[in-house]
Amino acid sequence: MLKKLLSVIVISTLSALSVFAQTNADLEMQFKKFNTLLYQLDRNYVDTVNLEKVVEKSIREMLQELDPHSVYIPEKELKKMNEPLEGNFEGIGIQFNILKDTITVVSPIPGGPSEKLGIRASDKIIKIEDEVVAGIGVTNSMVIERLRGKKGTIVNVSIKRRGENELLDYAIERDKIPIFSVDASYMGDDETGYIKINRFAAQTADEFREAVTKLKAQGMKNLILDLQGNGGGYLRAAVDIADELIDGNKLLVYTQGRTQPKQDLLAGQPGLFETGKLVVLVDEGSASASEIVSGAVQDWDRGLIVGRRTFGKGLVQKPFMLPDGSAVRMTVSRYYTPSGRCIQKPYKDGIEQYYRERFERYTSGEMFSLDSIELPDSLKFQTANNRTVYGGGGILPDVFVPFDTSESSSYFSAMVRKGIINDYALEYSDGNRRKLKKQFPDMVAFKAGFNVNEEMMNEMIKQAEKAKIEFVETDFIKSKNIIETRFKALLARSLYESEAFYYIINDLNESYQKALKVLQDGTYSKMKLAQNKN
Repeated sequence: MLKKLLSVIVISTLSALSVFAQTNADLEMQFKKFNTLLYQLDRNYVDTVNLEKVVEKSIREMLQELDPHSVYIPEKELKKMNEPLEGNFEGIGIQFNILKDTITVVSPIPGGPSEKLGIRASDKIIKIEDEVVAGIGVTNSMVIERLRGKKGTIVNVSIKRRGENELLDYAIERDKIPIFSVDASYMGDDETGYIKINRFAAQTADEFREAVTKLKAQGMKNLILDLQGNGGGYLRAAVDIADELIDGNKLLVYTQGRTQPKQDLLAGQPGLFETGKLVVLVDEGSASASEIVSGAVQDWDRGLIVGRRTFGKGLVQKPFMLPDGSAVRMTVSRYYTPSGRCIQKPYKDGIEQYYRERFERYTSGEMFSLDSIELPDSLKFQTANNRTVYGGGGILPDVFVPFDTSESSSYFSAMVRKGIINDYALEYSDGNRRKLKKQFPDMVAFKAGFNVNEEMMNEMIKQAEKAKIEFVETDFIKSKNIIETRFKALLARSLYESEAFYYIINDLNESYQKALKVLQDGTYSKMKLAQNKN
């Protein structure tokens, strides 16, 4: 066991200490020091030492000393961490919520095993393998543990469905379930398409191409690409999407590190949307791969960046497997936008401060005014058309949109935290699904024709009171519009597909509304952008 653990720490020590070591002799000395310490702990320490725990903690703290994004991943966590980027997991294929202590199907995932068997939204899972799972304090982790499993294995569930007197029994054969990274794609107006990407995963570029092709068939001439809250993912996926937007063989991004030679990543394929007006939405949650796309679009004057300053992650990680099946994702290089900007924000004050900086933007005033950001001349860069852009910590938008708190309140926040609006939307769709689908056959008809009435609002107030949320009339009046819109959007998601949620909730998305405006009011055409050149 000790020999196995030592091999792990050797690999980790070699990798981490090589950053500091100037000679092979230095590296060998540091290795011997750690090796000797582990040996002495095992032989001479007063108590029995859990060497595995000691080694894992050492690796974690070693990496934390380097930068905020180099991380250690134990073997048991590795597969789960990779699932969102690989684009699939193995299970029964449902989106669920726990409503009134009962597992409730929000929607079956298209093409998954549950949908193929006829399992429907609002179905309630009462038993799993003859074990009652309703009314026992079931948690999300308990549900995942019981329903996920290897492809080809069977899980038996019993479902309660409205209108059926008896439980319905299903034997569901688990399969690979796709995890989609394009949340929504629809026409915002007669000429403007909207695409929302939540991460940059293995299949993201293919999903994006499919969405663009669909929208172009519907008459899309302008595109709003929403990367708000997108924390990144695969570098290759970001490059592939930027290639669909930027023509020729232009430089999209380059990477370079101490031991990694400079690597230029170029546009090379004819893209699906290389002409036409383009707006990219970003905010403080847009990071890494999102910043690669928005940085390339901005540097080549291909479109407008709308929103707020992005997170500021410009470090590239590479996975290294360790002998026991665990791994480290180690920073090996930095990436730079075409103009030469490294958008990585400083991290010399430690990891805690590094992540806290995003929230300090509220207190500094940056979330409400671009003027609050200090922009030294040393961070100035020029775009292809000689517009000034800045490096040193995120992508600054071309059109700033302040964070809007005008309709928010403590009462609304409490309702969201307690799940009141979400739970009532599921409950209402469960009782009115057939009627609503008949009256509103699609999300467009639903948005135009469905109104949230006083009876629905009063029911949400009652459910909030049951959850010990005190009714505050002034807060309620202030937040009435966002409560109604959120309820309507959640109800639409339950009735149709996930993009129906964005189709309605974007009425509250200030950056989206600003993007529509700059495309229509002449702002876009006045900017020094590539397609506006004579």
